[in-house]
Amino acid sequence: MKLIILAGGQQSTISNEREGIPKPMAEIGGKPILWHIMKYFAAFGIEDFVVCGGYKVDMLKEYFMNYYIYQSDITVDLENNTIQIHKKRTENWRVTVLDTGLFASTAQRVARAEQYVGDEDFLVTYGDCLSDISISDFVCAHRRTGKVCTLAAARPSGRNVILSVSEDGNLTRESVLKGADAWTGASIYMFSPRIFHYLQGSYELDYFVKGALAEQKQVTVYRHPGFWLPVETRRDLVEMENMWNAGIAPWKKWQD
Repeated sequence: MKLIILAGGQQSTISNEREGIPKPMAEIGGKPILWHIMKYFAAFGIEDFVVCGGYKVDMLKEYFMNYYIYQSDITVDLENNTIQIHKKRTENWRVTVLDTGLFASTAQRVARAEQYVGDEDFLVTYGDCLSDISISDFVCAHRRTGKVCTLAAARPSGRNVILSVSEDGNLTRESVLKGADAWTGASIYMFSPRIFHYLQGSYELDYFVKGALAEQKQVTVYRHPGFWLPVETRRDLVEMENMWNAGIAPWKKWQD
């Protein structure tokens, strides 16, 4: 199964990099947010990734082209122009980095990845969100519904758009619930390949799912009451850095 990671937004405003970097390349514990996302999904057996880039997409390509070097200790013989690699570390990942354009919407980026997805269900997430959602349970929940889309929902942080979810778990456009019944989109989707028949226009993916697709009763909601946090501000990044350094990062589901 493939995971599409949306990593094509404008430059990050949450890191201290002078030149500007894609937000998914901002670091937590010395590793890009993108790496944390991929390690998390890989812990559930998802190891085939399509990274949809845009802003400074070459930085994403270079990172994965040189991933083997970045993860290992090396000795460089400058006189002989040779490199010796020590403590070789890599991942059992297949990574496609796709240039989906600088100004494409998130729905357009997913549509442009169609040829790399094939004819099976696939996952989509944003390149700046971390959670401890059980991907295995999420996938099973989607396959039971027969819907085009399953949207993961989490508890809102106070700055999120609230979802309206019917009693049978479908996303609707009716009145919005608040308080203890409030849920917000957690930026993880699972789609049937039928989604490519629906994706038209320049809509943002979230707007499209909550709008046109929900109106056709093709979206079900998977509720996750646990940890979820989008990295939207410098404060969010510092909060995640502190959790990582303290050894209590909820998204760390893998063994070193």
